[in-house]
Amino acid sequence: MGQALVEIRNITKKFPGVAALQDVSFTINTGEIHALIGENGAGKSTLIKILSGLYKPETGGEIVFAGEPLREYSALESLHRGIVVIYQDFSLFSNLSVLENIALGPYVKDGKRLVDWKAMREIAEAAMKKLQIQIDLDVPVGSLSVAKQQLVAIARALANQARLLVLDEPTSALSKGEVVKLFEIMRSLKDEGLALLFVSHKLDELFAVSDRFTVFRDGRCMGTFEGSELDDDRLISLMVGRKIVYRIFEKNKRDDVIMEVRNLSKAGQFRDISFKLNRGEILGITGLVGAGRTEVAQAIFGLNSFDSGEILLEGKPLRIQKPGGAVEKGIAYVPENRLQEGLVLGKSVKDNLVITVLGAISNRVGLVDNTKKSKLTAEWMEKLNIKPALPDLPTSKLSGGNQQRVVLSKWLATNPKILMVDEPTNGVDVGAKTEIHQILRSLAESGIAVIVISSELPEILAITDRVIIMRRGRISAEWFCEDLNQEDILSKAI
Repeated sequence: MGQALVEIRNITKKFPGVAALQDVSFTINTGEIHALIGENGAGKSTLIKILSGLYKPETGGEIVFAGEPLREYSALESLHRGIVVIYQDFSLFSNLSVLENIALGPYVKDGKRLVDWKAMREIAEAAMKKLQIQIDLDVPVGSLSVAKQQLVAIARALANQARLLVLDEPTSALSKGEVVKLFEIMRSLKDEGLALLFVSHKLDELFAVSDRFTVFRDGRCMGTFEGSELDDDRLISLMVGRKIVYRIFEKNKRDDVIMEVRNLSKAGQFRDISFKLNRGEILGITGLVGAGRTEVAQAIFGLNSFDSGEILLEGKPLRIQKPGGAVEKGIAYVPENRLQEGLVLGKSVKDNLVITVLGAISNRVGLVDNTKKSKLTAEWMEKLNIKPALPDLPTSKLSGGNQQRVVLSKWLATNPKILMVDEPTNGVDVGAKTEIHQILRSLAESGIAVIVISSELPEILAITDRVIIMRRGRISAEWFCEDLNQEDILSKAI
């Protein structure tokens, strides 16, 4: 492990009504993988945005990079220094080629106006060679798998001569094999002297690859520790100040069918999907990434047209052409990617909460009744314990767990009969995860039929009553969750 590359000294950052960071200090060394961990809302995202130059800390705090205090700090200055952040959505241009995504950065950084395509190709090829990967440089990035898009984002960082690479929840949409490959790349970059800041909620992955851990709680730094000093229990205790138990909920067997799916098929995605969903139960759908789970849910919701088969709702044939039709029939869908598909991040919590029920809170001439809007917002913020309780706060300022609560509230406001939730705790810390599980169980107990799509087998076993396992677009097994274990599920998924 090398010398200190980044020294974070007494950093404080305040927003209206909340102190996101309070007197935070720690160092990141060259040639190390440094884990940053904490509950949602602990201040991790705020710190990342300060490192990237998007936010400025309060007076009195400073960042020292390679021994030099950063005075005039901006996003462009951050890039010049070699601080590169790869966010969960990768921030790539999906309509541009792999080549353009990787090699345009140096042109922006250097202020060049004319493009030398030969030089750009050399830059991109050099970055690919360093990562020991091969991806067609001329295809649009949007045509690539999530794993390959992530590799493009890392190659772009290397092309920008990254010295500190910040990886924000990099494994959230990857298969286990893809995670192993990513970790190999992270270790090779560490061996070459890069500093990597690894932000994740998955404790097993953090322990697998990280050298040191810095723990945040409620905007404060609880300390920096060697990996050998920590285990799951101590790390969780430092994060939340209490012991977290992954609660296994009592299982229910229901026989009051509300929806039946019969032989649903779509070429290249799924085939002969048949199952029944009962009122008041949680049905889990799991399997490897790419098994077709999300595509089935989107077909039910009208986001993905299917080729053949039928759906019955309360015994009547149902053919939904668009999501609006699904909402009218009492079906709600919380997507996996809440940032891109679930929320309007620039809008307030209040605006996001009411977006699905504008008709119900509008007057006769179609204008929104602000009194109804405020009342509905206050009701759902209290019911789902959304914090901070500031309805006018931009949703982008919330932690991941509270953003997920806003998405749930938005759809629960439609009073659905069926709620489909795709990866409900993706990017959510262990404390918020148990609270979201409790919310879903309470919804089922109130009579709502819930479908949970999840890659996390402990989650499936904890909260679902019945589970469907998908493999290569087909259902490979269906079980009640009593006495079921992870090995049983994996054997059918693989």
